[in-house]
Amino acid sequence: MKSLSFELRVVPPFRLDLTAWALRRRPHNTVDRWDGTSWRRVLVMDDEPLETAVTQLGTSEQPRLKVTLSGNRISEHTKRHVSRLLRQMFGLRTDLTAFYRLATRDKRLAPLAQRFRGLKPPSFPSVFEALVNAIACQQLSLTVGIVLLNRLAEQCGPAVPYEGAVHHGFPLPADILRLSPDSLRRLGFSLAKARSLLELAQAAEAGQLEREELNKLNDDRVLGLLMSLRGIGRWTAEYALLRGLGRIDVFPGDDVGARNRLAQWLGRDGPMDYESVRRAVRPWNPYSGFVYFHLLLKGLAESKALPEDGSWNTLSSGAALRQK
Repeated sequence: MKSLSFELRVVPPFRLDLTAWALRRRPHNTVDRWDGTSWRRVLVMDDEPLETAVTQLGTSEQPRLKVTLSGNRISEHTKRHVSRLLRQMFGLRTDLTAFYRLATRDKRLAPLAQRFRGLKPPSFPSVFEALVNAIACQQLSLTVGIVLLNRLAEQCGPAVPYEGAVHHGFPLPADILRLSPDSLRRLGFSLAKARSLLELAQAAEAGQLEREELNKLNDDRVLGLLMSLRGIGRWTAEYALLRGLGRIDVFPGDDVGARNRLAQWLGRDGPMDYESVRRAVRPWNPYSGFVYFHLLLKGLAESKALPEDGSWNTLSSGAALRQK
């Protein structure tokens, strides 16, 4: 097995740990792995599965990333494609100066932005993966949804033997199309979700979910296109806008977990509906979706999935939130 290491530059501030947790969401996620120092995932480039490890060098205010690829075939072409994908997945070139300026003027948002300073808005490698993630979690808890996604990866995802273990990446559309509805049901998906996954994989194979093409469309047109697919409702489509296309102005208002976290943070007594969420997040536009990620991390920290703040000091410069 060959190995190649290189570095990536990042627009500061940046915290790999925070951004990786916003991507993986739960400790038992076996596709996006975190060992306390490095994020790891199997990525497929030119039909070659690669064990990919990313480690942060330097501080959050002067960050660099070390990337190590391990696989049977690695070239400069592979390096360029992985670099581009990682910049997308971790928002490495996203300049959040305006967000931090906005936060300094908001007494409620400022402490949250400071607590998770260095978080970048993550996105899945593809719109297809974002939609599959959303379908798996529909009408289920995120914890159960991640279990289903792990099973799906182990059943048909690309595999890389590495350091005595076999790691599975997220399935490509062609991988899912090799499964039957019954095999998906045995993994724990309902029949309706199994059919949705198979039709979604067909749409992806037909080129209907290409990120580059969808990025040419405004939010309403993307929502309309996605919601024309079987099993894709408003929440799933908005989730894909945020987590698949990186549109951080979108706060998925039908996300029950996110609504509850928002209501708790705002000190609301009763539940919030879609319209009340839209009104509540309006002051933070065009960063309402980025606030969504902050609230996700807040929930993870409160559940002890994230380490205490003090253990993050090696990546923090200690700089206070300030207007730039």
